[in-house]
Amino acid sequence: MDLNYEQDVSIDETALDLEWLQQAHLMCKYARYHAETKKAMDEAKERLDFIRAKLEMDIRATPENYGLSKVTESAIASTILLQPEYQEASKKYVEARYENDVAAVVVRAIDQKKTALENLVKLLSVSYFAGPSAPRDLSLKWNEHIKRREQKELNKNVKIKRKRKDDE
Repeated sequence: MDLNYEQDVSIDETALDLEWLQQAHLMCKYARYHAETKKAMDEAKERLDFIRAKLEMDIRATPENYGLSKVTESAIASTILLQPEYQEASKKYVEARYENDVAAVVVRAIDQKKTALENLVKLLSVSYFAGPSAPRDLSLKWNEHIKRREQKELNKNVKIKRKRKDDE
């Protein structure tokens, strides 16, 4: 499935009719992708649980193979966490869960696009974009907005050093 989140959530305000024609298709495509990532996440979780159970049984049967002299619940749990097989399955589960979370966010963004399209059509129907002067260029305004947001992000990382009276 070829997905381009950034492109698919953007709106071409000069082609609202085309945007509406593809909206249902986009929602279906990303909802299906979200379902696929949910399935992959569930399968990864099931695999992780299986490995945990298998390791727990093996540790109980042969604790000496894992360097345990005394078998306690906390020792078993700690030993399971240290096993490379479990760590790999856990990593795959975390990655699958992350991908599922991203897919859910994109589905919400596509739904927000629908709301934005509805509002743009309402503005168009009340002649918001009409008038004796040329309508403002939304793409320029949007680019200015993006630049301001990027500058704010950069400014977050700047730390201002203030002199305290004690430092003088």
